[in-house]
Amino acid sequence: MNEISPERAAFLAGDYCRGFIRYCRIEPEEIKRGYFQSRVIIGEDHRQQDGFIHAGVMATMADHTAGYAAFTLAPEDRQILTIEFKINFLRPAFGESLSCRSRIIREGSQILIAESEVFDKRGQDEVMAAKAMVTLMSVPKEKLLSKD
Repeated sequence: MNEISPERAAFLAGDYCRGFIRYCRIEPEEIKRGYFQSRVIIGEDHRQQDGFIHAGVMATMADHTAGYAAFTLAPEDRQILTIEFKINFLRPAFGESLSCRSRIIREGSQILIAESEVFDKRGQDEVMAAKAMVTLMSVPKEKLLSKD
């Protein structure tokens, strides 16, 4: 299967924007099998004390977007959880928006590995500001509900 259904893409787009991510105003842009792209328009509340975009915004975006890239491959009865992630901040971000492109680079039945790249949009220019490796686990939904 090379594509996800329009219904699944619409579900993932809506699901992506819940809770903390809605608070951060990060939104989906493009959804394909094994790939998810998101974007956030930067407000003053996304910036740290020196005016740069806060590293926590970029880390959140890289992790969450990687999770949804994994969701494009997971059966509907599974949930995706992050096991580990590492992020390198390549340069300070200060532009008007960020774009994150996440793709699955290892697809396993339980463990998936994603690569996320966060780009700082500065007018017409786009500069990679961070790169993350994210290890994710596909877990049956009923197992998460059991509290064990």
